[in-house]
Amino acid sequence: MALVLNDRVKETTTTTGTGTLTLAGAATGFETFSSGIGNGNTTYYAIASDTGSQFEVGIGTVNAGVLQRDVSVISSSNSDALENFAAGTKNVFCTFPASKTMEMVLTTQGDVPYASAANTPARLALGSAGQILQVNSGGTAPEWATSSSPSNGFVIAMSIAL
Repeated sequence: MALVLNDRVKETTTTTGTGTLTLAGAATGFETFSSGIGNGNTTYYAIASDTGSQFEVGIGTVNAGVLQRDVSVISSSNSDALENFAAGTKNVFCTFPASKTMEMVLTTQGDVPYASAANTPARLALGSAGQILQVNSGGTAPEWATSSSPSNGFVIAMSIAL
């Protein structure tokens, strides 16, 4: 389905190991993943043990009271691999990882931000003088191309009225 983010989505779990988490219901004042994200959708999540010694941030799929940690782990206390959670209560919540912000992608003046095939922020570095912006042959990303005249591509013009 879709990648969905929502505020105030938080549940607890006592699931152990590296598999799918059985969620125990919304924390007071929060929504469940099923109601806030929607069944079949993916989301960025964070899991943190009550002791603070184990954590994981990743992308998972929500399905009727469970969170499947199936897409990817972004960071964890297990060298950024799936955390093997021990017994005890863990907090599970929707989050937006810092590594996914556009600020982390834009590093040079003139960069063009876009969503990569993995639906994560990416950037196209500034092209050279005389180049035009076009879509690559696969239709999946922007790229720069050399053009001797505007008839070989298109020109985007913008004016600002003061």
